[in-house]
Amino acid sequence: MAGADEAGRGCLAGPLVAAAVLLDLERLTRADLRELAGLDDSKRHTPAARADLYPRILRVAARVAVVSRCAAGIDARGLHVTNLAALHDALRAVARPGCICLSDGFPVAPLGVEQRAVVRGDATSAAIAAASVIAKETRDRYMRRVDQRIPGWGFAQHVGYASPEHRSAIQRFGVTPLHRLSFQSIAYQQLSLG
Repeated sequence: MAGADEAGRGCLAGPLVAAAVLLDLERLTRADLRELAGLDDSKRHTPAARADLYPRILRVAARVAVVSRCAAGIDARGLHVTNLAALHDALRAVARPGCICLSDGFPVAPLGVEQRAVVRGDATSAAIAAASVIAKETRDRYMRRVDQRIPGWGFAQHVGYASPEHRSAIQRFGVTPLHRLSFQSIAYQQLSLG
């Protein structure tokens, strides 16, 4: 069973990160199942719980793939198209003959194996929940590292989402190359981004 999910779709800044996780259900041991016992939608975990689950998923998964798409690419291709392509590419990297590929919410282009889009899949499928955690933790780690290179915007705290602090930083400092200019946001209304 392979599952895919993304993180950062609703952000003003930073990449869209899609992950896919292949779980070989026939080979999972009781110990493996204990490692994955806390799996759920990444948004329902604390940052500490996601950080704890991340290496557990990597140990138990048969395959993991992470695909990242930058702000400029999102602006050029559009968010939805970019999202579907990233989910497809991540699933393609882990799919094997005989597996079932699940994507959270959105159907992706054919992969040559059985596929299903699962609404709220990150809360109902272990493979999608695992991908959700991998995508979110990977993206958040990147945004915390970027905060050290581009201080002042608070990326380590809001990781690119449209928080009041992020909107305030945009008003004070403008935008960075990490910001998605095609994203319609009240945070950008005071800026002449033409």
